[in-house]
Amino acid sequence: MPEKRTYADRREYLIKAVAKRRKKLKKMAIALKGGRCIVCGYNRSSAALDFHHLDGNKKDFGISLDGITRSWEKVQKELEKCVLVCANCHREIHAGVLQLSEVIQNEKWGELREALKGNPDPSLTKDIKVVKKEQRLRVRSHTNNL
Repeated sequence: MPEKRTYADRREYLIKAVAKRRKKLKKMAIALKGGRCIVCGYNRSSAALDFHHLDGNKKDFGISLDGITRSWEKVQKELEKCVLVCANCHREIHAGVLQLSEVIQNEKWGELREALKGNPDPSLTKDIKVVKKEQRLRVRSHTNNL
């Protein structure tokens, strides 16, 4: 009669399988939330992207910590309460340097920019860039005055 398999026999395999699943779910979650930071547009490394809960009181679990081990349905439900931000912007939000409500309101500029991609009139795209730069400068000058 063969010996009974134990966790110790499969430990390395299970560790790799869980890590692979977590990476897959994080990629899916990032894609679901748009694939880039809503503040600055960063999208180079998924390791530098965080999920920020808009209302901490409605947070059931942390997505980046232990949440990725949960079912995709539960993760999707929790993602509805979050926005995708890069690590730097996330720290600035928690430090009070960035006001996320302004960023979300200005997110419409990003949608407009996407609609204008391929537009033969480059002056419109240039105007959008100027407005976004002015908004960033306004936020920076406001934080310098604090």
